Amino acid sequence: MTPAAESPAGEGAAAGRPGEPSPFELASRRRDEELLSPRAVPSYPATRAVAEEHSRWRTPFQRDRDRIVHSKAFRRLMHKTQVFVAPEGDHYRTRLTHTLEATGIARTVARALGLNEDLTEAVGLGHDLGHPPFGHIGEQALDEANRRHGGPGFKHNVHSLRVVEVLERDGRGLNLNEPVRDGILKHTGPEKPASLEGQIVRLVDRVAYINHDIDDALRAGILRPEDLPREEIALLGPTGASRINSLVEDIVEQSQAGDEIRQSDHMGQAMLRLRKFMFRNVYLGPDARAEHERVHRAMRILFDHYAERLDEVPEPDPEADPRQRVTDLLAGMTDRYCIAHFAELYVPERSRL
Repeated sequence: MTPAAESPAGEGAAAGRPGEPSPFELASRRRDEELLSPRAVPSYPATRAVAEEHSRWRTPFQRDRDRIVHSKAFRRLMHKTQVFVAPEGDHYRTRLTHTLEATGIARTVARALGLNEDLTEAVGLGHDLGHPPFGHIGEQALDEANRRHGGPGFKHNVHSLRVVEVLERDGRGLNLNEPVRDGILKHTGPEKPASLEGQIVRLVDRVAYINHDIDDALRAGILRPEDLPREEIALLGPTGASRINSLVEDIVEQSQAGDEIRQSDHMGQAMLRLRKFMFRNVYLGPDARAEHERVHRAMRILFDHYAERLDEVPEPDPEADPRQRVTDLLAGMTDRYCIAHFAELYVPERSRL
């Protein structure tokens, strides 16, 4: 497929002579110069692994955003767990709603700091594309299953980059710009993104999921308002909205200058303590542990099943080893598909007995 073929008619070709910037590109460059901070990543030039003609109507980062939103991996996020496995209620967060909420907050911070909102949005929308089913427990289970077969393990941020670089578009990848790929890979883990826009997503990801997950845990009855740590709630605010607002204001105030997106010590430490509280009481708490063995067992059995039946495993990446192929398959499953598929393979039906 040519670059022009992925877009509306004529989108891939610049106006005027070959190589000549379109009026839209010239206007976008001027807008960046006038409105963006010198610390921002400019919208041009594109930094793709495979060079493409610029769009007539979208900046390179806007095109990346659209490629992510139209990807199969993005659509699957609507049926992947954020905290609760295959929740029955209509109002619990999914991996998709978390992604949208985190991205909206990140754009607010980027705009307040005069940074590139389009880059921030693309990183935010793509950061969890590689997350497996069943949330934190599912990531642990897939990591363990991969290691049992002699693999290097599984980290969702690394797999998110693999999704956009290799697996999407039947093995061709999305050919995203380097700052987007860097932000997706480093939204968690030991290294910080090179761009301030990527650093915003890294920090805001935690701001979003900690506070939204508190809301869901209260709704589910796993937590009661009086269970929340008093000192942290007194400092950050009594509601999810007030806590997010407090944290965002602090990030903006602390990040007005320099080459880092940061928090004040007291706000950052309060958020860290709240995150530890959530891991102890919700993410890996008693209710989560009740699902722990079932999720691990399902992942372990499915991994063993496909490791012995590689002819049933799709092969979008011909260079992938058998362990990676099975990992790609399982990481791409939604909660409900994984449950239904496991039941189809291993749970006897009355009609079959």
